[in-house]
Amino acid sequence: MNQVLAGMRVLDFGRYISGPWCAALLGDLGAEVIRVERREGGEDRGVNPLSENGDGAMFLQCNRNKLSMTLDPQSFEGKEIKRKLVESADIVVLNLPDKTLRMLELDYETLAAIKPSIIFTNGTAYGNGGPYSDSVGYDGVGQVMSGAIYRSGTPEAPMRSAAAYVDFGTSLALAVGTLAAVIHRERTGEGQKVEGSLLGTALMMSNIMLMEQAVCKSDRVAIGNRSYVGAPSDLYRSKDGWVLVQIIGQPQFKRWCRMMGEERWLSDCRFASDELRAKNGDVLNGRMAEWCLSRTNAEAVAALGALSIPASPMLSPQQALEDPHIQAMGFFKSMDYPGLPTPAPIMDTPFLLSRTPGTIRTRAPLVGEHTDQILQQLGYDNEMMRSLREKNVI
Repeated sequence: MNQVLAGMRVLDFGRYISGPWCAALLGDLGAEVIRVERREGGEDRGVNPLSENGDGAMFLQCNRNKLSMTLDPQSFEGKEIKRKLVESADIVVLNLPDKTLRMLELDYETLAAIKPSIIFTNGTAYGNGGPYSDSVGYDGVGQVMSGAIYRSGTPEAPMRSAAAYVDFGTSLALAVGTLAAVIHRERTGEGQKVEGSLLGTALMMSNIMLMEQAVCKSDRVAIGNRSYVGAPSDLYRSKDGWVLVQIIGQPQFKRWCRMMGEERWLSDCRFASDELRAKNGDVLNGRMAEWCLSRTNAEAVAALGALSIPASPMLSPQQALEDPHIQAMGFFKSMDYPGLPTPAPIMDTPFLLSRTPGTIRTRAPLVGEHTDQILQQLGYDNEMMRSLREKNVI
């Protein structure tokens, strides 16, 4: 099967999510991805441990389709290996502040001097150019600084999302930028720097409410799972769980009123628009809550769905794994890994291409599993590799 990045080599110096997931997506699209990590393995290998050896779920997801080699890039011999790797590569992926990149001699200027056509992709916490640029941070940095957490939960108990959506969103943005840089290089032969940040991604996702604040000075605060842009809209308790219902627009509101037997509300000035319905949502949400409480999740979703009103049950992680639609769509690929008691469901490429689809071809690598293979490709023989090991270079 032809894949769009077949024949390209990616060096992945990233850790945790934003860099590694970007590199994994490039691997899904056919690139050969080499994860370069220290001799004892990266610190991101053990997050959410699954195996008897402590290998983590985050690592298994973000590092499929990769080869692993160990390297001390600051040693004399390690610098030479790094140079040869860069010469052999098309793309380098990282997620480190510029100050750290310069210290490790992994900055764009240093790598471009080795290979001018290199595409250098780097994700940082805050972006480069501001007073926080040299600071480090995780997904929560974006959530808390973009206004998202301020508007989540309640004013007394702001709530961070358990899903690392800022990290994964940054990975997707970096992957898009990298693919654009690949197209540019195909046309011109020029490499370039591709940059993204957790804060930039989070601000993009929060842009709508930031615009509203800038223009209207609305000073909105968190209101739980209710909505400022329509009603009824909330998570409602049912007989056997919780149901999310989100009604936006007059056509949906009309259908809902008729189903509820509340046609009188169609001429009620309190509910004449989405904004007014949100402002006066206590009545509408109360009626929706009463209706859901007398039904099971399945009954509520079926009745609302029959009228094309958006409604979904709240699923636990186990229920998500067992959901018939999720299973039918094949979102996950079951993959084994040394030490796992059972195969793990690894999320497949999150977009579909009809002619050149992404594929998961190999599991995440063990520490240094492919070091010898990669060094042999660079011209190192067994005696040379033995010497490198004795010197703790690999």
